[in-house]
Amino acid sequence: MSKNQLLVLKFGGTSVGDVARIQHAASIAAREAAAGHRVAVVVSAMSGQTNQLLSWVKEIDPLYDAAEHDTVVSTGEQVTIGLFALALQKQGYKSRSYCGWQVPIHTDATHGKARITGIDTTILTQSLSEGVIPVIAGFQGVTDAGRITTIGRGGSDTAAVAIAAALNADRCDIYTDVDGVYTTDPRIVPKAKRMDKISFEEMLELASLGAKVLQTRSVELAMKERVRVRVVSTFKDGGGTTVVPEEEIVEQQVVSGIAYSRDEAKITLFSIDDKPGVSASIFGPLAKAAINVDMIVQSIAGDSNKTDMTFTIPRSELPLARKILEEQSAAIGYKNLHIDEVVAKISVVGLGMRSHPGTAQIMFQTLADKGINIKVISTSEIKISVLIDEAYTELALRALHTAYDLDAA
Repeated sequence: MSKNQLLVLKFGGTSVGDVARIQHAASIAAREAAAGHRVAVVVSAMSGQTNQLLSWVKEIDPLYDAAEHDTVVSTGEQVTIGLFALALQKQGYKSRSYCGWQVPIHTDATHGKARITGIDTTILTQSLSEGVIPVIAGFQGVTDAGRITTIGRGGSDTAAVAIAAALNADRCDIYTDVDGVYTTDPRIVPKAKRMDKISFEEMLELASLGAKVLQTRSVELAMKERVRVRVVSTFKDGGGTTVVPEEEIVEQQVVSGIAYSRDEAKITLFSIDDKPGVSASIFGPLAKAAINVDMIVQSIAGDSNKTDMTFTIPRSELPLARKILEEQSAAIGYKNLHIDEVVAKISVVGLGMRSHPGTAQIMFQTLADKGINIKVISTSEIKISVLIDEAYTELALRALHTAYDLDAA
């Protein structure tokens, strides 16, 4: 990598979990600066800090005011930025900390999961030009009315990518406790391999399907703004995976990675009138409650004038979804409601699926050979997802990893 590049380095909660780890992370930033690069740093709160702050909010009022919630939980990053800047100063580098409102990072007023609307780079650009390493609080911003907001879980990744885009940085490095993006979870499949590169499209699918390495919103933003993102370990030298435009992937494997999610629940509404508007009566109220519906299958019931509707939602949102559907039972007109909470979603993702027929058949046959029944199927141009019994999750991952020749990747 050539000198005098502009790098945005983001350190997550485990990377700044205590003072010793903050000092180590600061040494990484210092190393990049010593190599001749201009460096801006974005940090999360120390691991566990946000949960502690949130518990205090809930102790006062479980039905808390969202704006005051943001005022409290945003303080975790304020501690980290100050300590990180001090650690850099101790190592001989000029550094200054900035809260989101000081930059400022402008957001809308959706407290708890605000969206970034713009970033004023004046202060950051001036700091960089003076040889100062700015250390910025991720996860937070400010409304036009001057109220502090938080960007939601994983928001520090999104803030880092947004800052990199605003500064026209050469790259955004996400430092975490893993050394890159793997073909699947290496804790389940020991033969999983780290990828040197992965496309934005593939990473977005994997992130949305359960892969925990990068947050979905950060990948969406990186793809939109064409920000090169590198996932790298804070605790191990070398390695890393760079997320790049599709045209930089020279050899496209049929399947690049396999993701899974155990946070799934399957809902089936039996014997609904087969008529226009019935889907809207089901999914409209769920959408208003911000419940994310994923896989949807509609099938004709025994009576040809009736239909059954099956769909999946995050398991954590099941109590609210059940309440809404029961309240809407008369309007929807279903006969029975059945819920299955012990399911998992397995997804194969790859750019090569566009030009290689038979990818789905390999998945279906592999699962059949292992005696694994498929409950629901969903596809896109570069993804196939199936819903199976949760007990078969690990068996399915290992079998599919072998079937798609990823063991030897």
